[in-house]
Amino acid sequence: MINFIQGFNPVQGNKMKAKLSKDISTEEKIKHAARVIFTRKGYAAARTRDIAAEAGINLALLNYYFRSKEKLFELVMMENFEQFIKGIRTLLNEEETSLETKIENLVASYIELLTRQPDIPLFVLHEIRANPKILVRRIGVKDLFEKSVFMKQFRSAVRQKKLPAIHPVHVLMNLMGLTIFPFVAAPLLLHAVIGDQKEFLALMAQRKKLIPMWMKAMMYAPRLPIP
Repeated sequence: MINFIQGFNPVQGNKMKAKLSKDISTEEKIKHAARVIFTRKGYAAARTRDIAAEAGINLALLNYYFRSKEKLFELVMMENFEQFIKGIRTLLNEEETSLETKIENLVASYIELLTRQPDIPLFVLHEIRANPKILVRRIGVKDLFEKSVFMKQFRSAVRQKKLPAIHPVHVLMNLMGLTIFPFVAAPLLLHAVIGDQKEFLALMAQRKKLIPMWMKAMMYAPRLPIP
């Protein structure tokens, strides 16, 4: 077949494609290694040298792709968090599940993710303090909850007097606090009241069942007068 594009070199084009494929592969390899090291050691103890060794590359090559540990952490954690938010959006907008089932699924999803990626809560807290507007814009928090099937079901239950007339944000804050805070406080809990990591993970597994029970008790409790 004759190539009619002037100046195009098929051999050179193939080399460029191969280089691009190799570059993408190396970048993904580094990001995968970073996830492993950040999860294993936490942000503070992780070193770029450890990540390079895990990826099977030299430190200079890692620095070529990612200039600092902070930038690499931000990229990896944000990708994980955005992926998680997509999952949450799906759970919140399931037409066929009840409020109670949505809460059970959300709790299970949160705990499973945070067990795999325990640095995400600290990353999100840092971003909330440092760049709240950017974080909100990137993950679409307002629309995520406000326009969800979950919120429609909640408001409908309040109108039908199946639920007390409380602000739905209370439900979301309670859900997030009960689920996420133990992972934020894990270093303190492990040193003070929990024997080891195995016991901590066993407790988190128990909370998959306990938190929905507590949430249901709070949601359906008699309404108290609010000053």
